[in-house]
Amino acid sequence: MPKLLSGAEIVFKALEDHNVEYVFGYPGGAVLPIYDELKNHKSIKHILARHEQGAGHAAEGYARSSGKPGVVLVTSGPGATNVVTALADAYMDSIPLVCISGQVPTHLIGTDAFQECDTTGITRPCTKYNWLVKDVNDLAKILHLAFEVATSGRPGPVLIDIPKDVQFKKGPYTVNKTKVSKSLNGSKAKENISDKKIDQLIEMMKKSSRPIFYTGGGIINSGPKASKLLRELVALTGFPITSTLQGLGAFPGSDSQFLGMLGMHGTYEANNAMHDCDLMINIGARFDDRITGKLDEFSPNSKKVHIDIDPSSIGKNVKVDLSFVSDVDIFLTSLISRFKSKNKNFVDINKNKIDKWWDQINKWRKKDSLGFKNSNSVIKPQYAVQRLYELTKNKETYITTEVGQHQMWAAQHYKFDEPNRWMTSGGLGTMGFGLPAAIGVQLAHPGKLVVDIAGEASVLMTMQEMSTAIQYKLPIKIFILNNEYMGMVRQWQELLHDKNYSESYTAALPDFVKLAEAYGCVGIRATKPSELDEKIKEMISINRPVIFDCLVDKMENCYPMIPSGKPHNQMILGPEEDKEEVSAEGKILV
Repeated sequence: MPKLLSGAEIVFKALEDHNVEYVFGYPGGAVLPIYDELKNHKSIKHILARHEQGAGHAAEGYARSSGKPGVVLVTSGPGATNVVTALADAYMDSIPLVCISGQVPTHLIGTDAFQECDTTGITRPCTKYNWLVKDVNDLAKILHLAFEVATSGRPGPVLIDIPKDVQFKKGPYTVNKTKVSKSLNGSKAKENISDKKIDQLIEMMKKSSRPIFYTGGGIINSGPKASKLLRELVALTGFPITSTLQGLGAFPGSDSQFLGMLGMHGTYEANNAMHDCDLMINIGARFDDRITGKLDEFSPNSKKVHIDIDPSSIGKNVKVDLSFVSDVDIFLTSLISRFKSKNKNFVDINKNKIDKWWDQINKWRKKDSLGFKNSNSVIKPQYAVQRLYELTKNKETYITTEVGQHQMWAAQHYKFDEPNRWMTSGGLGTMGFGLPAAIGVQLAHPGKLVVDIAGEASVLMTMQEMSTAIQYKLPIKIFILNNEYMGMVRQWQELLHDKNYSESYTAALPDFVKLAEAYGCVGIRATKPSELDEKIKEMISINRPVIFDCLVDKMENCYPMIPSGKPHNQMILGPEEDKEEVSAEGKILV
């Protein structure tokens, strides 16, 4: 008969069995038995956030950069509701989190007790699965199941709500992990990738004269082997490749076959290639609206192939001609093996067709859609990101971001050559994500350079987490592109709302240098382009948390931009006075 343990002891035994190193959390009355047990488990380090949302985003940063699930521990009521934003963010971006929340004792559930809320009801839409544990005898099984659900199939967050009396009661602890049912992990069993189906794809690739690989975060979620296999496939075929925001780094951003990011703020060449291709091979992306633009005009003349681990993503937004439900790693292994055995001279055979396609792509590239007019008097935000990249590219650097213009400039101008180096809120677009995420990344990669490329409006939403960075001696760098506006809101107001800048000006900003000093970290300010390099080098050299206040052009807009409701080949390429409209045929009209 197994030894009986308290519910709190069972929680920590399960965390130990799943090799959890860090728990991000904030204590409260309904979860105190678990916090009391913490002292007996020295292998698990607790990171005290200053707000439960910060704890959740820190766990996301840890998970996204390490490939391991992040673990969050919060109390009932407001503790649980405060972490909902992070759960929704992780759900949208397929990040594995295990959130453990305290709950009022079982006999008080439903009585509107102090700090009671329906945590499972509230989090049901933004988790893969959640559980309210009413019997301590079920706790160990549910904890093991939770880790399996969070990390299997398409990864995502789960939540276990544990009433306070269950944390005290004693029950058995079992170590056998329960296999996940198809309904829980959100994915049916992966289909067998038959040679016949792979051959069908290879024939489509042979016939294509304008192919493109469209890649997403699923490649990174699949693990480092998938990124290596992707590079091999692209080299074997000679095809161009582009990426979503979340897929950056799966293929080297500095490689000549990479067309840059696509979508609303993607490059001219990537978006036009997606529009004009005759074969689109989507690997690990989900055809979201920021990529497709106007759906009924999205890549209208292409055959479409979709590879995704989640069958619900197949055909959800865009009808495809061929699909594979598979882990990217398994799919690429099968495709490359079959490809090599049947197509030893593929590049030579298809060279003439592919060369013509590359000629067209290179014509689009000559537009230099990421170009901007630099200045000697004011720091352009694009220039600031470029200088940050040049001065950090030879280091093992990890980048997080907040959400807004600065996020898009970072995606456009910072080249990621490796996976898991780019952590950003894509699907939910959560302002305040980057600073706490940087804390999680720094814990996952001690001694490495971690930079949050931030906007002043976003970073203020979770600025209290600088106190967390100080407490745990985490030398994160907060690189603020400070334009004194909610920049992306202001840009849309300028372009779409007749310059009615309603409530987008960030009034009464703090002095970020003094704020840094108040937290006990280092503050640096740059106001001129000429001083930028020296001050970025100073930031990098400091082995403490740094807030870098980079004052940039207040009215700079982020281009290219696909206006809402327009197809890929109708982009705004520059500021209003130099705007080049693109016709429906994809030709430039000056």
